[in-house]
Amino acid sequence: MDDCISSDEDYYDSDRDSLHGLENEDSEIQRVPKTPSTKVITKESLLAAQKEDMRRVMDLLSLREYHARTLLIHYRWDVEKLFAVLVEKGKNHLFATAGVTMIENRSNSSSEASSMVMCDICMEEVHGNDATRVDCGHCFCNNCWTEHFIVKINEGQSRRIRCMAHKCNAICDEAVVRTLVSKRHPDLANKFDRFLLESYIEDNKRVKWCPSTPHCGNAIRVEDDEFCEVECSCGLQFCFSCLSEAHSPCSCLMWELWIKKCRDESETVNWITVHTKPCPKCHKPVEKNGGCNLVSCICGQAFCWLCGGATGREHTWSSISGHSCGRYKEESEQKAERAKRDLYRYMHYHNRYKAHTDSFKLESKLKESIQEKISISEERESMLRDFSWVNNGLSRLFRSRRVLSYSYPFAFYMFGDELFKDEMTEAEREIKQHLFEDQQQQLEANVEKLSKFLEEPFDQYTKDKVMEIRMQVINLSVITDTLCKKMYDCIENDLLGSLELGIHNIAPYKSKGIEKALELSACWNSKANTSDKYPPSDCGTSGKVESTFLHFS
Repeated sequence: MDDCISSDEDYYDSDRDSLHGLENEDSEIQRVPKTPSTKVITKESLLAAQKEDMRRVMDLLSLREYHARTLLIHYRWDVEKLFAVLVEKGKNHLFATAGVTMIENRSNSSSEASSMVMCDICMEEVHGNDATRVDCGHCFCNNCWTEHFIVKINEGQSRRIRCMAHKCNAICDEAVVRTLVSKRHPDLANKFDRFLLESYIEDNKRVKWCPSTPHCGNAIRVEDDEFCEVECSCGLQFCFSCLSEAHSPCSCLMWELWIKKCRDESETVNWITVHTKPCPKCHKPVEKNGGCNLVSCICGQAFCWLCGGATGREHTWSSISGHSCGRYKEESEQKAERAKRDLYRYMHYHNRYKAHTDSFKLESKLKESIQEKISISEERESMLRDFSWVNNGLSRLFRSRRVLSYSYPFAFYMFGDELFKDEMTEAEREIKQHLFEDQQQQLEANVEKLSKFLEEPFDQYTKDKVMEIRMQVINLSVITDTLCKKMYDCIENDLLGSLELGIHNIAPYKSKGIEKALELSACWNSKANTSDKYPPSDCGTSGKVESTFLHFS
């Protein structure tokens, strides 16, 4: 593909090969459909997703459901890590660190139920039926247990409520918590259940809430790398790592700094910077409304407008009392020049970032008009029935335009002094900047050409003219895709990769755009251990999850 980027004639000559490659790619996709690696977890499927992971642990270790949940919460729902700890350090270590205590005869015996029990918390003797013994063996009165559970739930510690005994690490049985709390506060028991359910999202590094506003109620689960960009079923595309808008090839840190800088460098701030100067005493901006260079702030401080230095009150045609700024000071001039250069540099990158962002918004409106053109062309030209090249070209245009837009904030920080000043020499910085800008320039030129051809009124052209546009669009679609891949390879290998800075990982490039997550089924596989000893709870015989006990706010 390197040879097809040199001239307009080469674009056209290589079109046949590009078209063949694109057709092969499409046919390959049809033969081997790829299942999306990201899933949308709705309110209905959240319980099913949680039970899926719990069932794996229950089957392997022959545990009750709440024990499996306790283990998974401790290991942040990382089943593979849990299994690795089990293999390396054994079951006893696994249970002890997570606060799981296994006692066969946990329930009160008949003799204990009929006798009196001393509660070590309130120091009162209560009937055995009014006390509860948990897995670790500690027994307290139900009133103390209930108060303890209520406090912990209100403090947001529902997911790991520990035993009240001194230095006891055991996690309380969620069934005991639910039973005792529901007698006094049914709403709080529902809140407890909701917290346990949402633990699958809150404590899971592979699952995060969709950041849509207003919130769609969905969560996204990724199977592979957390540095990826995903699309929720509500249509929002975002970075899974930082939950801001999809921003590759910018790293999350770069994007955070860029957004902050864009807010700080607003038009109002720019106007204040240009038209006012800070008072040397109170530092408030002061505007000059006369010809005299001696200005006074409302705080009473007089200062020189030329250099900003504090002065006395006397001011004549020849001098300003207590102050002289007519002499050239190299340090102050260098500082002013540096500030001016930094502002111009920022405006250079910001203007191009905004221009491509605006172009993306305008081009997004092309889809409806293009569909109308396709319908008219199909009715008029019976020989041209396949207009998939238009939609493919539009998809590649959107993807490459986004890459181009976010490449400017990336370049601003990659080759500036904010992040990598000490990581590269000036010579290395210059070489890398030229390398990146060459690729950026090639991508920019081809994106503009692709945009121009897609805006053509092909529904009004002859068949030969349409075929010519078709070949150009297909060729440019492949070229822009190749250039995007090369830019990402350059960033990952030659720029960020050479610095070995893990905090600047970026989402990988995908030719077909950001992957749209599929909704996870609300049904789960119930073909698991269903013995009487360890019965599954809250599930039907058909594998349909029953979640009627949950009340979402």
